[in-house]
Amino acid sequence: MSSEKSRRFKIPHVFVLLTVIIFLCSVLSYVVPSGIYQRETINIEGSSRTVVIPGTYSKLNKHISLKGIFFGESNDEGASPVSLIGFLTAIPRGMADVKDVPNIIFMLFIIGGVLGIFQRTGTITAFIQTLFERFSNSGPVLTITLMLAVGIGGSTFGMGEELIPLVPIFLMVSYKLGYDRIYGMSIIYLGALVGFAAATTNPFTVQIAQGIAEVPPGSGILFRVVFFVVIMSVTIGYVLLYGRKIRKDPSKMMIPNDDPSIADIKMEKQPLKISHILILSSSAIVFFYTIYAFQKKGWWLNDMSGAFVLMGIIAILVSGLSLSEAMKAFVKGMEEMVVAALVVGFASGIRVVLEDGQILDTIIHTSSGLMNDTSRIVAVEGMFVFQTILNFFIPSGSGQAAVTMPLMAPLADVLGVSRQTAVFAFTSGDGFSNIIIPTSGILMAMLSMAKIPYEKWLRFIAPLFLILVLIAGIFLGIAVLINY
Repeated sequence: MSSEKSRRFKIPHVFVLLTVIIFLCSVLSYVVPSGIYQRETINIEGSSRTVVIPGTYSKLNKHISLKGIFFGESNDEGASPVSLIGFLTAIPRGMADVKDVPNIIFMLFIIGGVLGIFQRTGTITAFIQTLFERFSNSGPVLTITLMLAVGIGGSTFGMGEELIPLVPIFLMVSYKLGYDRIYGMSIIYLGALVGFAAATTNPFTVQIAQGIAEVPPGSGILFRVVFFVVIMSVTIGYVLLYGRKIRKDPSKMMIPNDDPSIADIKMEKQPLKISHILILSSSAIVFFYTIYAFQKKGWWLNDMSGAFVLMGIIAILVSGLSLSEAMKAFVKGMEEMVVAALVVGFASGIRVVLEDGQILDTIIHTSSGLMNDTSRIVAVEGMFVFQTILNFFIPSGSGQAAVTMPLMAPLADVLGVSRQTAVFAFTSGDGFSNIIIPTSGILMAMLSMAKIPYEKWLRFIAPLFLILVLIAGIFLGIAVLINY
């Protein structure tokens, strides 16, 4: 019976879900009044930004006809609902015509390909195995070191899927140190995904969201670095407390009678070479120069794609990979990024139909009216809650950014909240729920490899999730107060 219920309530594929949302938004264009805000282009920190002018919303007359329902009909004096043709072409138009979306899609493919090259050179595996060997005699020190390493990778480069093959290594080391599989899973998954959520320069979330919100990518990084330090410290402390508890009393393990044979695996030794160190250091230099250039030299998304291409070329030259092997790894990495990249395009179709029916500004106007009676802090916390709930249905950071930031950025303008704060509400809402939602592909893949029942993980992680949400809420309040 339980298996039948789980099949009955299974969340549809993200492409199906987004297509349904596009259709529903098309239908709403017949029901929701059309309207428009006046906008102006301003210069902020050397970057041009088109912003909503509060108080300028006006309704538009809506014209509905039989021809318009099927083929569309222009209305120079008002608005027309989305036609059947408009709905069917929304996704390709979203991929091709919405500002920056084609660049974002291409950037994601490039990043995936370059990470594939990194994996093929053995750089990531060698670095982590070296940390294992260096700190293997001290469980807490090794835990802190590894969680910081993968946390920084998640926060800066958006690492996540790349770590799935390393789960057996983390389990093996966890058992050798006297812990259990929950502890080993926590080191790799919580380190990476909490780092991913506390995004400092994460190209899959904060960079895309800032690009859509017309905020200079990489700006406001100091606040996010402080947030990363606090949130990672709390997460590491939570894992260490659990480890100390189960070593003191093994009966308190989340999985009683845990079987260490799950980690009886043979892993190919991958020594850390000079080439690996050169790849990591050169990539870090290129990446952080790119962040600097975003703010000081006017670089944008295509420039970031070019920077990742340079990282890939350096990795190929330094590692000595043949061009044939390098391109196989590059293509494989791009293949793993197909869903993430196309989700951005599908999600942009939502914006297309909302703008076609001219109901986007009506939604913004109505939302701001509901929030005007609250403080700016409460309004921002509402954004955070909304993003957290939405992540259950769209567990793709880049996809959720494409869905929500076109709404949240102008809404922030109307509410008197900085767009930077709206981006922070998105990254926090999108990120932290990934450690708990069953629709997260990375979570379920790692739990499957570690043979950890979801309900056991949920019981372990729920208190930490609530703590992280509370801390994020506090930082959002601070962000409003300091006009971040």
